[in-house]
Amino acid sequence: MTFVVTENCIQCKYTDCVEVCPVDCFYEGPNFLVIHPDECIDCALCEPECPAEAIFSEDELPDGQEQFIEINAELAEVWPNIAEKKDPLPDAEEWDGKSGKLEKLER
Repeated sequence: MTFVVTENCIQCKYTDCVEVCPVDCFYEGPNFLVIHPDECIDCALCEPECPAEAIFSEDELPDGQEQFIEINAELAEVWPNIAEKKDPLPDAEEWDGKSGKLEKLER
């Protein structure tokens, strides 16, 4: 089992989760983070650290977020690894909690 970054991370990209990950399984895109499913050790440290509440256990995904299992797996193979906390995107607070952000995902 793995943890999955879901839609609410899009356009926010808080990296508090990255800082606590003991295995550096986060990968960074232009406006989104993903977790590599083969590297995640299911420690659950990242989930409570996400200010946007965008990280869920694979078996506890909210309805409508299931496609993010595949999105995380796909993008973790092509995006660079991130192991240190960075500033969130400048307008992260404005985007936090908005729905329908999948179309904003920059690959």
